[in-house]
Amino acid sequence: MELLGYFASVLVGLVLGMLGGGGSILSIPILVYLFHIEPVLASAYSLFIVGITSFVGAVPKYREHLVNLKTGILFGIPSIISIFSTRKWIVPAIPEILFQTESFVLTKRILLLGIFAILMVLASFSMIKTRKEEKEQHTKFRTFLVLIEGTLIGFLTGLVGAGGGFLIIPALVFLTGLNFKTAVGTSLFIIAINSLMGFLGDVLTHSIDWLFLLSITALAVVGILIGNVLSRKIHSTNLRKSFGWLTLAMGIFILIKEIIY
Repeated sequence: MELLGYFASVLVGLVLGMLGGGGSILSIPILVYLFHIEPVLASAYSLFIVGITSFVGAVPKYREHLVNLKTGILFGIPSIISIFSTRKWIVPAIPEILFQTESFVLTKRILLLGIFAILMVLASFSMIKTRKEEKEQHTKFRTFLVLIEGTLIGFLTGLVGAGGGFLIIPALVFLTGLNFKTAVGTSLFIIAINSLMGFLGDVLTHSIDWLFLLSITALAVVGILIGNVLSRKIHSTNLRKSFGWLTLAMGIFILIKEIIY
């Protein structure tokens, strides 16, 4: 199972390079179910893996003028504050047992993985739905909504350890008027700063296995370098739809495994 986990780690970067998001959708299940890491620590590891990998992926996008730094910073500032606060104070404050009856116990693990699985299911619908690649829109830049969206995504990122690319990209397209490819590049930049700042909130509260974490991250970086190359040659629509079905299946699997069994 661990060998499969190392192989699957390459896919985390590959998906990020191709789609500009979705890395956490793979990394958290890989860490929890293949490496048997408890969910809170797995979410911390996921933030580091996705953060470093997204940063590496954002560099060539920036060189191709596909990263809007102004938008990324405006979106990222409230996200950073929200995610750091969530990882530092809110997640550690959640009790191990939140609710209990004779037949059901709502634990911290079920809550975090349940929220993550629901986000996966919701994200899958957006990826499965056929849509045209958006061209540059003459949309008025909605600064207030960008700040609100950044704060909310930061909270969700901090809570479940997901980079939020599947939420960030449509937000950038509809709230700022960026075209899809620029939204993808800018999303990688935002995910990088969000995830790494969120991870800083965990360094002080968790014992980190750096050798393992850096090994997984290195494999994901290889994946995103391959993904960046493939993204120039392969139309992303079919890939997005296929990954959407995979995301839906994994989300349903997590819900069944954690809540029913």
